[in-house]
Amino acid sequence: MTGGAEIAVHGLSKQYRQLRAVDNLSFSVRSGRVTGFLGPNGAGKTTTLRMLLGLVTPSAGTATIGGQRYVDLTDPIRHVGAVLEASSAHRGRTGRNHLRVICRAAGLPVTRADEALALVGLTPAAKRKFKGYSLGMRQRLGIAAAMLGDPRVLVLDEPANGLDPEGIRWMRDLLKALAAEGRTILVSSHLLSEMQQLADDVVIVAAGRLVRQGPVDEVLGSMGAAAQVRVRTPEPEKLATALAGFHAEIKPAVTPLPDGALMVSGLDAAQVGHVAFTAQVELHELTSERADLEQVFLQLTAGKAGIR
Repeated sequence: MTGGAEIAVHGLSKQYRQLRAVDNLSFSVRSGRVTGFLGPNGAGKTTTLRMLLGLVTPSAGTATIGGQRYVDLTDPIRHVGAVLEASSAHRGRTGRNHLRVICRAAGLPVTRADEALALVGLTPAAKRKFKGYSLGMRQRLGIAAAMLGDPRVLVLDEPANGLDPEGIRWMRDLLKALAAEGRTILVSSHLLSEMQQLADDVVIVAAGRLVRQGPVDEVLGSMGAAAQVRVRTPEPEKLATALAGFHAEIKPAVTPLPDGALMVSGLDAAQVGHVAFTAQVELHELTSERADLEQVFLQLTAGKAGIR
């Protein structure tokens, strides 16, 4: 299944009286990869996810998972796990019992509750009542509930809300590991720096319409957002001259920074290091800096209001 289009959205639209929340939207999500679903507030992301999960009826178009609509899936909990908001549960029920109730209702063995708690790192809080859970713990419990059926597809809307930096890193590692198992991961988020570290692919929407889709590096490259190299040397002028003569057909851009370092575009770190070595220029710093997804996102969505 790895590499296929597990989630497919075709011509999807949703009209609410005077508001067109989603407008003829089409995209696909491949298995074995993490796909970031990005857009400004009001861009139609949550409405799209709700249509995908059968919670909202489309005005037009289709959204399928493995070639089927969610409502047509047999035993959907074993195929799709979803978290559209922080988990809710009876305040007096423990995390373990909350998951056991879901297991019984879905015909799953109750042992899955403890397995899911272990997966999300909530085993120490298994006997704690839900009312004592922090927002971050509730997010983890929601993911545990989504994973009870061991689904091949996971759909998450803003899963990092309420998580501290350690929790966000844990979330990133978990989702990457699940994707590496061949699962399909679709994540809506407004944390663009985190999405740049997490996502393999991105789907960017604005005003309910598709703006750009593709692998992260490809999307960055299409906007001219190439990676840059930060270099520090006690001889910046000598290095800049050497870089200018690196190759007859390659003219890197060298920009002095306020702190005395240079920012080099058009060459990678290995090439900059080679030029410095050949020119006998001492280096104190040589760092590759990835292109900025946030800058590209703002360029692609500029002037495209999310709320209409």
